Formats: sequence, C-alpha cells, structure tokens
Amino acid sequence: MPVNRSRRTVLGTSTAALALAASALILTAPNASAEPVDFGKGGGTDQQGGGDKQGIYAAARINYSGAVTKDGSTGNVTSSDVNWTPPPCWYAPYLGAKDFKKEMSKHIEGQLNTPGMTGTAGAAIGETKRHYEDEFGWTGAPGYKDYNVENDGKGMFWAGVENPNEPDYLKRSSCTDLPFWVENGDAPPPRYEEAITPEILAALAYQHMELPDTEVTLAPETNTKVNLPTWAWLDKAVFDEVQATAALNVPGFNIQATTTAKPVSLKLEPGTEDAETYPASGECTINADDSIGEPYAKGKANETPPCGVKYLRSSGNGTYKLQATITWEITWTGTGGAGDDLPNGTFGNDQDITVQEIQAVNR
Repeated sequence: MPVNRSRRTVLGTSTAALALAASALILTAPNASAEPVDFGKGGGTDQQGGGDKQGIYAAARINYSGAVTKDGSTGNVTSSDVNWTPPPCWYAPYLGAKDFKKEMSKHIEGQLNTPGMTGTAGAAIGETKRHYEDEFGWTGAPGYKDYNVENDGKGMFWAGVENPNEPDYLKRSSCTDLPFWVENGDAPPPRYEEAITPEILAALAYQHMELPDTEVTLAPETNTKVNLPTWAWLDKAVFDEVQATAALNVPGFNIQATTTAKPVSLKLEPGTEDAETYPASGECTINADDSIGEPYAKGKANETPPCGVKYLRSSGNGTYKLQATITWEITWTGTGGAGDDLPNGTFGNDQDITVQEIQAVNR
C-alpha cells in the first residue's frame, strides 16, 4: 500500500542510492536518436525495447522529417538567445506492463545479484523491487502490484530519456525518477515537468534542423576593386522558409510538432575593418517580395547598393572572408493547436573575396 510520506522521507539515508539505481535505469540514446531522413521523406528508425549493461531503453521512437540532419547530430542553427538550450532529457512512453515486467524485473535481479550490492545501495534496489511488485509507494508515486500486469494494454510505463546531443552529462542524466504508469489517453502526472510534450518535440526539431547553404549572389562575384561597391542579394527562389517535424507515436499517445524557420534578414561582415557595408549596420532586411538586396544591373556601377560592401584596401596576395549570416525567425505548431515562438536562429557562410588595387596608367 502507498505510504503517506514523500519518497525522500520514506527512503531516508537510502535516497541517494535509489537515485543512483534509478539513474542506472534511465533510457539510453536509442530512443532519442531516431535517424532523421532526407528532406521531405518522413519516417525514422525504429527502436526496440530492451536492455544492456547500461540500462533499459525505450520501444518508443521519435521520428524526424523535413529539414533535419541525416545522422541524428545537432543541426547548423545557432540560437540568438544564448540562454536557450534544447531539453537535456525528458520522460517518454517506454513499455506496456507485461513487457515492462520482463525487462525491469530482469534488470533489478541483475542489480541485486551484483557482487558487493549490499548495504544502502542493496536496500535501495530492494525498495525498487517492492515498489513494482508489492505496492510499496510514497506520496505522488503509488506502488504497483505485480508490475501492473492486470492493466496491460490500458497504458504504458514512462521513463527518462537522455538527449544524446547534450554535452553536459549531469544535465543529460537528470531525469532519474523511476518509471511510472500512465493510462492511455491521460496526461502524465503534473509533477513530471519534463514529460514529453509538443513543445519539447518542437525544441528537438529545432536542435536537429539543417538550414540550407545559401550563397549570396555578388557583383562583382569573387574579384572586386578597391573603393568599388560590391552588390549583394538573395532571390526569393533560394530564400524560403524551412520546416522540421518531430513526432512520437505509441499506443494511446500520439503527438507531433513542426518547427518553421523563416528568413528575415541578412548580415554582411566583410572580414576586414578596412571596408564599409551598405547599409552601415551591415543588416540587410527582407523586401516585400521576400528577397533581400537588389540584383546588380548594367549602368549601376556608380550607385550605392541597398545591400553590399565596399573594400577600402587590397587583399594583397590573399583574400578576405566575407561572412553572410542569415537570421531566421523560428516558430512552432503542434498537436492540439499548441504553438509559440522560439528564439531566432542564425546560420552563416563564408565567401572568399579578392580585392585588387585599381591600376592607373601614367602617360
């Protein structure tokens, strides 16, 4: 029967050991690293429930589609908000009751039979076993009888999932609560703030988003002259919005979110202090037709471009690296009509520019 005390009070000195035991059961990377696919094809890589020396892991999968990386790595978008980060871990559907019993009981017995598993750590593992077999619980976390197998098919056990792209191990492994039961169609208990939601999926889609390499059109293209304005522009056809979708579909629980990146401005950085940008800020805003800048046309050589750069000194025997960085306005929409803004993202390319002196002829 559940005890009317908090888990920390019930466990006393074994709290740290149980936390350690729980962390050993955290779902490992296979659930989080569904293989993204080529743009627009949908799908992902299946994950099978199971276990190994590192712990048990999920049968649930996150499918990525759209403009995402192909190998599950972090994409090329840099958030303009230095304080914003994707979720380091979350709780997600794991297994039905019968499959959970098979995996969890095997893992618990393996832990109990580990040489040296005595004292506080052994007691913590024993309490975990009682939690799932003998209805031992605490406030907010009721125990289960025989791993809740009588309700198999009516819900799933949820457990912690690490984000394999989170570099901080402590953050990545911080979702250490023991797996918990959620009925089909129900939301996870509110105390699990990191339970997966469309908003979390949107953040993961953002993390995996791959923006296109957009090379700014220049005139002159790669070789220019000192004090000669270089025009820069991006046509609408190569400067359009990009979308990435993350979805989680398991029995009784189906959610998705689509993150959309829309280009809004272009910033030019000449690669040297001996240069002037147009406009002076170097920030070229988007036009009414969703293009940026203005294409160079014959007869405009002495005009000031709406977007461009003028070099004041030769690059000598080398080149200057003109960096063109696009700012993308990022939003998301998801299951149930949810949606909001995410921090703007940036992505830039370098282009080599040779700047030559204008040769004068003496007579």
